[in-house]
Amino acid sequence: MFKNFKHEKVETNAGVLLVFTMLAISAGGLVEIAPLFFIKDTTEQVDGVRPYTPLESRGRDIYIREGCYTCHSQMIRPFRDEQLRYGHYSLAAESKYDHPFQWGSKRTGPDLARVGGKYSNEWHVQHLIKPTSVVPESVMPNYPWLMTPLDTADVADRLRALRITGVPYSANDAEYQRNVKQFGEAVAKTLHIPDAQKMLVAQAQEGNFDGDRASVSEMDALVAYLQVLGTMVDFSKVKPEDLVKYR
Repeated sequence: MFKNFKHEKVETNAGVLLVFTMLAISAGGLVEIAPLFFIKDTTEQVDGVRPYTPLESRGRDIYIREGCYTCHSQMIRPFRDEQLRYGHYSLAAESKYDHPFQWGSKRTGPDLARVGGKYSNEWHVQHLIKPTSVVPESVMPNYPWLMTPLDTADVADRLRALRITGVPYSANDAEYQRNVKQFGEAVAKTLHIPDAQKMLVAQAQEGNFDGDRASVSEMDALVAYLQVLGTMVDFSKVKPEDLVKYR
C-alpha cells in the first residue's frame, strides 16, 4: 500500500509530518517505557530508604518553591571526580519516593545529594539567610523570609496527595502495620497521615533546626530536608558486589 507513497508529501506537509512523528515517538515509548512498570526490579531495593517525614516533606516543597533545583543538582554521576568531591554515586532507589525527583542538570552551586550532616544546622541557617557570610564568593541570593512561621494546616492533605502517587504514607491501621513491618515502628509513626501535624511539630522541636524551639518556621522544614539528603543509605554496609546491582 506504500508502493506509490512519496516521502515528499510527508516532508512538505507540516501537519502530516507531525502526526507521523508523534506516532513514531509513541510507539518507541510504548515499547521501551511501558514494560518498566511491570518489572518488579526496575527500582532496586536498598536498605534504609524511606519516605520523608512530614517536616522533611514540607521542607522539600519549600526547596522546590524557592527554585533551589535550578542551581543545585541532586545526582552524583558515576565518575571518579564526582565521587571524590561529593561521595558515592547516586542510586535510583534513593529517589523512588521523590515526586518529582530533583536530579537536575545544572550546577551553579554544588550538588546536594549528600549534603545531609555535612554542615551544622546553624551553618545552614546562616547560609540561607545570607550566603556570603559563610561563603564569600557565593552568588546565591539571600532567603531571610524563611524564618517566617510554617503553615502546617495542609500537611496531611499534602501527604495524601503523595500517597496517591504510591508513596507509602498510611491512612489507616492496616497501612500503618504494613509500614511498621517495612520500616520499623519509629519510622512508621512519622508516616501516619492522621498524626502528620503532630509529628511535624515534634520533629521541629526535637531537631531545633532554626535555633528557636518556640515556633516552627519554614527554615526548620528546609534545613530538616537538607540534613536528610544522602543519609538514608549506609554505604559502609553495602557489599562491593551489591554496588554493581545498585548502579
